[in-house]
Amino acid sequence: MLLKKNLPKLINFWVCFLIITFNLSITFAQTPNTSLNYQVPPKTVADLVDVPPNPTLGLSPRRTWAVLAQTNTLPSIDEISQPELRIAGIRINPRSNGPKQLFFFKKISLVKLDSQEKKEITGLPSDPQLSFANWAPDEKHFALANTTNSGIELWLVEVATAQARKLTDAKLNWALSRTLTWLSDSKTLVSLFVPENRGNVPVVQLAPNGPVVQESIGKTAPTRTFQDLLKNSYDEEVFEHYATSYIGMVSLDGKLTRIGNPGVIRNLQASPDGTTFLVQTTHKPYSYSVPSAFFPNRVELWSREGKLIRQLADLPLSEQVPVNFDSVLPGPRAYAWRSDVAATLCWAEAQDKGDATKAAEVRDKVFSLAAPFNSEPTSLASLAYRYAGSEWSDKGFALVSEFWNKTRATRTWIIKPDQANQTPSLLFDYSYEDRYADPGSRVLKQNSFGRFILMTSADAKNLYLTGEGASTEGDRPFLDRLNLETRKTERLWRSEAPYYEFPSVLLDSEAKTIITQRESKTEPPNYYIRDLANNKLQPLTNFPHPTPQFANIQKEQIRYKRADGVDLTATLYLPQGYSPKDGPLPLVMWAYPQEFKSAAAASQVTDSPYRFVRLGYFGPQFLLALGYAVLDDPTMPIIGEGDKEPNDTYLQQLVSSAQAAVDEVVRRGVADRDRIAIGGHSYGAFMTANLLAHSRLFRAGIARSGAYNRTLTPFGFQAEERTFWQAPDTYIKMSPFVHADKIKDALLIIHGQADSNPGTFPIQSERLYQAVKGLGGTVRLVMLPNEDHGYQARESILHMQWEMIQWLDKYVKNAKARE
Repeated sequence: MLLKKNLPKLINFWVCFLIITFNLSITFAQTPNTSLNYQVPPKTVADLVDVPPNPTLGLSPRRTWAVLAQTNTLPSIDEISQPELRIAGIRINPRSNGPKQLFFFKKISLVKLDSQEKKEITGLPSDPQLSFANWAPDEKHFALANTTNSGIELWLVEVATAQARKLTDAKLNWALSRTLTWLSDSKTLVSLFVPENRGNVPVVQLAPNGPVVQESIGKTAPTRTFQDLLKNSYDEEVFEHYATSYIGMVSLDGKLTRIGNPGVIRNLQASPDGTTFLVQTTHKPYSYSVPSAFFPNRVELWSREGKLIRQLADLPLSEQVPVNFDSVLPGPRAYAWRSDVAATLCWAEAQDKGDATKAAEVRDKVFSLAAPFNSEPTSLASLAYRYAGSEWSDKGFALVSEFWNKTRATRTWIIKPDQANQTPSLLFDYSYEDRYADPGSRVLKQNSFGRFILMTSADAKNLYLTGEGASTEGDRPFLDRLNLETRKTERLWRSEAPYYEFPSVLLDSEAKTIITQRESKTEPPNYYIRDLANNKLQPLTNFPHPTPQFANIQKEQIRYKRADGVDLTATLYLPQGYSPKDGPLPLVMWAYPQEFKSAAAASQVTDSPYRFVRLGYFGPQFLLALGYAVLDDPTMPIIGEGDKEPNDTYLQQLVSSAQAAVDEVVRRGVADRDRIAIGGHSYGAFMTANLLAHSRLFRAGIARSGAYNRTLTPFGFQAEERTFWQAPDTYIKMSPFVHADKIKDALLIIHGQADSNPGTFPIQSERLYQAVKGLGGTVRLVMLPNEDHGYQARESILHMQWEMIQWLDKYVKNAKARE
């Protein structure tokens, strides 16, 4: 009925659309594109791009050692322009036979926690490109992957000597799965490897054998707007060439043992005791409509000798999955080993055929199958929502979580996996959008298998929880002890002003000592060892201020109300040295809308007022160096309570939130209405274009890597579950492309030419630019070569900054008052 009712509107819309598209094609055939050499912003901004990131910290299984790994700064345009295969929904570096990866560890050091003895790793190759600091359970070694132009190498570091060496000449194959696992003996590594004799890359056939044909025979098969799909039989051959691997076990002396036959292996998991492998192998028929994750695949259990123990499933091609966010693939899914026992496999299976639109008392069941895997699976839990994962303990219990996106509900149950006919006990039940009610995440530790299990107190009566601690004061991270018998929590520690301090690791099962990461507005994040019993704090790292020249940037978390009473939050940044007597500044707002089912949840305070002020290069903060004020992350909630859909009132709520933010900064005297810009990335870019189309609140907008015509994402987008045919009015009203004639203020559009994000095809930006230009608007389109959804090359980032500064200086900072 809804489609029939709106059919005349749709016909009229598409007629207009075709006319506009035709006219624009004529116009732009007469206007050649222009190219521009990469530009550089002022030095005060450009210097921010080359500030090295702080090292990352990781702990050994027994918490004896910490690894500090220093990553590289931004790669060059030459590096991101290396050959890349875009095939079957994935992107492969054909030289390394792995995913396209541009950020690596360049330097690694070890720190012994009790003495703070530091060791620099020696023996690494010159200019390494390292990833995966994967510890052996006994802590005597850890493994690294080193990416080169000829493949991904497997390296080993001996902790006692801090000496690194290449373990084998065989190359890892991480095209489909980045897996690198220690067996429990701490002497064997397992991964996927490139077959040495696989031959050359298939030669492209210039003359086709025939047309490419796809057919649907009346079955409903909605799909998202996936990119980089297979297109023909040649693509299939190339996909198989790079995706084919074999399982290999490598000992500490470098001996490589092959397991089974090569195949297109997409998932490999070794059992905790190392006796059995879960192997998922993709096979034909392939699809030209969905990525390789939806291709048919066999799920099997193999012995260490490569012999088939049992086939668990042969999952068919999945082109007919409902697009509802609570729908899943039919059949078994989410295979994983229990981490607390030697060899027991668990998985979930939909009881409603994966279709969330069907009524069902039980949506998912969780099953287990123990070695020797010759019995029927055991049911562990029956869930009314979708399975969200399990956490295991060595005390005879486990936690099973479930969620339901439609209502934002999430629940966690306590189960006794080894007891027959046990009744699960409810532990948590809350809305995951209610940050104030979030009990926190369970603290984990590694067991003798090297697998993560729940950390419990010695008497097994307590769990430990850590979380952001969202509150009316902002985020105040915490550490809680949860009594499993009484279900009451005891707060052991909480972050105190003027710091934001997060408990990263518990060093003992009684929570007497923890490692935290602490920062303030002026102090950069550093790691500390905090003795809770004696209230002592010992520095573990001493990373300096990355930009001391901007140490006095002013920051304030502000609160204000929307016209309908919803409370909103934002972070206001002002240049160092600014005084109210200086008067209003040009101001840039940078935002990203979020959908809610509750006004109360939408009104909650976000973030902390005590986070470190880092002038990053990707967000808007770099503009503070040029005298702009910045309102970062002003909340733009889109609320649909009860049965209401948030997006049915998207535009009204969006404009109202923006109006409230503008009113607040003007009330404070830090901005005037004639010199405010709005910007955002991805869904924030979509927001930006809509605000320019449906309000005159802003003098300019910056839209990066967005989507602007929702009819091009007809089977849902962002948090919208309905299809275009179910909600055509909403899709059309929310599409700024349709309202391009209303965009009267200056719009800068930036997009990566190699954007792989579903829904934000580069053509989205090209078509919006053509529409605004053809209708006489002020608009500029910048397409960044070889850049994905998030830009990475140093030259691209610098040029992006230059474009933003030029645009804002012209249309905001030096803008004349509107008549």
